Amino acid sequence: MPLGRTYAISLVGLNGYIVEVESDIGQTLPAFVLLGLPDASLSEARERIRAAARNAGLPLTRRKITVNLIPASLPKRGSGFDLAIVMSALAAAGDIRNCGRTVFLSELGLDGRLRAINGVLPAVMAAVEAGYPNIVVASDNAAEAALVPQAVVRGFDSLAEVALAFGADAAAVELPTPDQPELSRMAQPRDVAIVPKDMSDVAGQSDARLAVEVAAAGAHHLMMVGPPGAGKTMLAERIPGILPNLTDEQAMQVTAIHSLSSAVACRELRRRPPFESPHHTASAASIIGGGSGIPRPGAASRAHRGVLFLDEAPEYQRRILDALREPLESGELVLHRAAGTATYPARFQLVLAANPCPCGLASGKGMNCTCSAQQRRLYFGRISAPLLDRVDLQLAMHRVALKDFSGSPATDTSAAVAARVAGAREMQRDRLFQWGFHTNAEVPAKLLHDELRLSRKATKSLDLTMEQGAITKRGYDRVLRVAWSVADLAGKSIPSSDDVELALVFRTQQDAA
Repeated sequence: MPLGRTYAISLVGLNGYIVEVESDIGQTLPAFVLLGLPDASLSEARERIRAAARNAGLPLTRRKITVNLIPASLPKRGSGFDLAIVMSALAAAGDIRNCGRTVFLSELGLDGRLRAINGVLPAVMAAVEAGYPNIVVASDNAAEAALVPQAVVRGFDSLAEVALAFGADAAAVELPTPDQPELSRMAQPRDVAIVPKDMSDVAGQSDARLAVEVAAAGAHHLMMVGPPGAGKTMLAERIPGILPNLTDEQAMQVTAIHSLSSAVACRELRRRPPFESPHHTASAASIIGGGSGIPRPGAASRAHRGVLFLDEAPEYQRRILDALREPLESGELVLHRAAGTATYPARFQLVLAANPCPCGLASGKGMNCTCSAQQRRLYFGRISAPLLDRVDLQLAMHRVALKDFSGSPATDTSAAVAARVAGAREMQRDRLFQWGFHTNAEVPAKLLHDELRLSRKATKSLDLTMEQGAITKRGYDRVLRVAWSVADLAGKSIPSSDDVELALVFRTQQDAA
């Protein structure tokens, strides 16, 4: 009897690999053997598949079925192999015709219905890139799979429908009754009216609002230090509203990450930059990524091309904060575990907020701080100097005065700020396109000191600060990047000495003039 052969996708991080699913029917006692490094959830497919095939009117043979997942050395995880395995077994038994180079991606219910799975978008992207454009998925995943250009997607509700599409005997197949309850991954939460968060809600804090605008313009990292009620969290939560939409390439990558980690299938590309704000009690796996088996993406990867906001930053575990140093430089996270190594993109904009001391009252009129000098040192000591050195803008904030709440002119709306940020981003794209970069924050040091080199007159104050040992070489380069963003917001073709000085002020936590 010939072998049955179908194809599936194994995801390791965002990278997908073609898995050839072979089925052989032997002449020995009944058994179902699954080979090729399956994890626990995949090993359970044997019982799901038998029940699903029987309830679809296509019971598997009672003889020994051997299923081999090739390459055998590649770890396989999850229930997304169910459909490929059962179609391979049915092809080996002659119940359906050869499936060709079709890729099957779906979980099976015991009643034979197809269930949606996580990670369909990166799986389909990998299949198309490998030359396997024909994809079969559950109906709930069809819209998400169809987001991939050149993919030929077919969505089905049940194994019976898939079998009929591949030549099964219509007289034997049993289609599920439409009135059976069905759990859908597309179930959406109840609509709740959301009040948009606008920059005009922020009273006073003109220096901080300017710093946030500069940070958004160049995708720079930002830290705000100030007493409770100064508006740190308000400003951070309004940054996504002033960022431009993602490009097609960025939107596809961001949607692929969220496809892996979301409980709801994606029907369209995510065009808006994501915003992640994990609580300070969150574990390293939830922020950085990890978990059992192949590491899963954490908040840092889900914030790719968006904002990762850490409120009360000194309250986070120091090892978690220091783990962010690598993606801040490289734009990706490489997670090593015993089961394998996964690589996820993580080019996020880090925004930190912190009180000046544990009690939060170390600055401002009428504030009586109860913290000792040692307590203050220990509190801020949780944020290491190497991490702070990677934060471009470091701003000291103060309490808002009464005059800022009454009688002060209205601040710019998010729409007005977003228009200026979009104009600055456009200037950056035009300037950096030839080198393959999008924002000033991505510009390497070599480019800053060669093609984009500023005059000694423009960098005079910055040079003096470095000679005095007040900033590091990394800090020097980051001030230059911020200066370019300040100039872009002003519509200048090149930063002036004033732009460099303003960037330096923001870098050293001094009040902007």
